[in-house]
Amino acid sequence: MKTDNYLCIDIGGTNIKYAILNNAGNIIQNDKVKSMHDKKIFLNQIDKIINQYKGVKGIAFCAPGKVYDNTIYFGGSLPFLDGINFSERYKDLKTPISIINDGKASVLAENWLGSLKYLDNCAAITLGTGLGGGIVVNGRLLSGVHAQAGEVSFMKLTDQEDVDKIAGLQYSAVQMIKEINKNTSNDSEDGLGAFKLINEKNSDALKIFNKFCYGVATVILNIQTVVDLEKYAIGGGISAQPVLIDGINKAYQRLIEKNSIISKMLTKPEIVSAKFKNNANLFGALYNLLLNENNETL
Repeated sequence: MKTDNYLCIDIGGTNIKYAILNNAGNIIQNDKVKSMHDKKIFLNQIDKIINQYKGVKGIAFCAPGKVYDNTIYFGGSLPFLDGINFSERYKDLKTPISIINDGKASVLAENWLGSLKYLDNCAAITLGTGLGGGIVVNGRLLSGVHAQAGEVSFMKLTDQEDVDKIAGLQYSAVQMIKEINKNTSNDSEDGLGAFKLINEKNSDALKIFNKFCYGVATVILNIQTVVDLEKYAIGGGISAQPVLIDGINKAYQRLIEKNSIISKMLTKPEIVSAKFKNNANLFGALYNLLLNENNETL
């Protein structure tokens, strides 16, 4: 029996998050399972989720990697996804299926119902294992010739040739938290413990945190020099921490104040917390499907 609701699946390196949403963007129910890094087992996980909700009006996926014509290429932290086309895999369900890159999903979510609503020039940056990015310019989602626009993780921020000097590896939120917990007396292994030390102004934690904020601010500055956006929404689990947004804004201010030409030439964009935090990709995946159903694009 068909329903008027949609199944949205956010594929991540750590978890597969899924939810039932209506077309107004309201979550009816949601859950998650740990992502298994074996192709056969992983696909069985997806099959199991879809089998629970065969009566939905449509299925909306988002995933890491480059996504073109509903096919995933490379797959980011899940390289075994390379070449997978979920619309083809589940074609027998005879229901609309779409898939979009996770960074692009995040900006669609915020532009639809979140912190970037009604804006024609904006971006979302998701802080997690790497740096996810999605950009809207002149009211259109920026995809690029090769469907790879917004892949900010691959920015080179130094003149060193080391492969680990790309932004997504240098300024991983996951690694920042691990580093704080490792280099302090913190007994906790999660982000809450790390941010407790940051908020208490622990000097060792602050040093690591400030370096992270400076890196994220540098990424924003580099994007800003090219596309001149009005607002950036910072997402990911740690974006719920007010000190993070304050830290990135202060780091950006320090960046532009160090160079009088930059400070005079480039207007500072607004940097805010994303509304949907860790759920942005679910909403963005749905919005992408709704646009596809109506033969529209952002």
